[in-house]
Amino acid sequence: MPAVDPAATPPAFPAPEPSREAPGTGRRTPYRVCFVCTGNICRSPVAESVFRTRVAEAGLGALVEVGSAGTGGWHVGDPADPRAAASLRAAGYPDAHTARQFTAEWFDRLDLVVALDRGHLRALRRLAPSAAHADRVRLLRSYDPRADGAADVPDPYYGGPEGFGTVLAMVEDAVPGLLDAVREQLEEPDHDR
Repeated sequence: MPAVDPAATPPAFPAPEPSREAPGTGRRTPYRVCFVCTGNICRSPVAESVFRTRVAEAGLGALVEVGSAGTGGWHVGDPADPRAAASLRAAGYPDAHTARQFTAEWFDRLDLVVALDRGHLRALRRLAPSAAHADRVRLLRSYDPRADGAADVPDPYYGGPEGFGTVLAMVEDAVPGLLDAVREQLEEPDHDR
């Protein structure tokens, strides 16, 4: 895995500027993906870090913007849970993170909202300002063909460090399928917003 600077600050997300057409491609960039869990300190920061790393390795860093948020605001401004950060560092991923809360206004700037469990999926779809916005919400494990119908990435918050390892493994299993789906969207002449 190429070295990623763990001290690098993630870009502001969602970015206030509008998307723009990538030169010579006929498609708008960046394609924006946001991972959402409950408080944005455990599961979604892990998913954000792993996916951002894989996007960079695929050479898509200029075309795909990655962020995360929580359905609730309890931890806004906090770093990732120390156990989540430790699991990321141990696997060679960056762990820089500041928790945010997802709001309905974000839907207009996002192409894909990735929920970490079915409760988040329901909450996000209820929050969506339209059916088209609600259609942008997907479950992370739906991208893992080996998930065998298991939809949720379990919340490790009330357990020990081993739960964070399980979360990381589930995220790593789902990210290749998610990256393939995003690549397909990038190949569309003008992906829908």
